[in-house]
Amino acid sequence: MPRVKRGTMTHKRHKKVLETTKGYWGGKRNLFKTAHEQWMKSGNYAYTDRRNKKRLIRSLWIVRINAACRAEGMQYCRFIEGLTKAGIVLDRKVLAEMAVSDIASFKQLVAHATSVLNQAGEPAA
Repeated sequence: MPRVKRGTMTHKRHKKVLETTKGYWGGKRNLFKTAHEQWMKSGNYAYTDRRNKKRLIRSLWIVRINAACRAEGMQYCRFIEGLTKAGIVLDRKVLAEMAVSDIASFKQLVAHATSVLNQAGEPAA
């Protein structure tokens, strides 16, 4: 059986890792062992942060809706409760967009949620 020298594949693998770690700080960019460790850790961070980003965006929507509700004199939780009891199904992304760009229709939603809560015999604020 012929002898197989594996230097080319090792060099290729090292080169791939070092090209992806270009721009990292210190030896993490040009020492293979530390670069490989950081590359794997960075991959894990990227994976988890793609999921955490969705949480952050949702919390941003809630903050925007809450600010718009407070400007109308209503709490966020009461507003969502009123919309739920009224049977209005809008997700927080759409509500946040309305709160920022279409204030008039958002005010109508707040008024409708308030009226539904008042009909149910609960205080609006």
